[in-house]
Amino acid sequence: MSDQLANARFAQEAVVEPDHIARARAHALELGAEPVSPAVGAQCAVIAAATAAANIVEIGSGAGVSGLWLLHGAPRAVLTTIDTEPEHLAAARQAFHDAKVPPARARFIRGRAADVLPRMNEASYDIVLVDADPESVIEYVEHGLRLVRPGGTVLVPRVLHGGRVADPVQRDAVTTAYRSLIQETQNSPAVVGALSTVDDGLLQLTTVVDPR
Repeated sequence: MSDQLANARFAQEAVVEPDHIARARAHALELGAEPVSPAVGAQCAVIAAATAAANIVEIGSGAGVSGLWLLHGAPRAVLTTIDTEPEHLAAARQAFHDAKVPPARARFIRGRAADVLPRMNEASYDIVLVDADPESVIEYVEHGLRLVRPGGTVLVPRVLHGGRVADPVQRDAVTTAYRSLIQETQNSPAVVGALSTVDDGLLQLTTVVDPR
């Protein structure tokens, strides 16, 4: 095993997932909801904690796993989760209930993000997590950057797309969209961006605050 693979495995296995999130993960996997990995969830929790996030939006509920990780980092935040699948939202609601998340701290919206996001208030959120409809990732990130306050953060897990983004031979629509998103945001003066390679990747974009 190469050093790089050994480091990646160690980083993944080093994460201790809280019991209530592990239970939510098991249910999510039963539903085929594909939740974020523990390593990515832990990074999201750190960002939520470091930014003292108070208002969070997630696109794609992951049956509650990603939301619980975000609230693990920012337990006083209010989380809005958007998903097209009623079964996934129901699982998220149950997971939050089991984790004793107060009902006032979680809002569940069933619908297509493309329809819901334009109706949400600009510059009103601290974090937007984009984890749904990879073919629409660029559109959703654009909405996310509009929704976060100055200095707010947009998080995009799975951005390495199973290693396809790093392979120049791969040119399918989803891979190309992720690759373009990474390249364009790294070159943008409007955001500070970082790409974590843990698990299947986590793109972190923080909007630049106008110094004036």
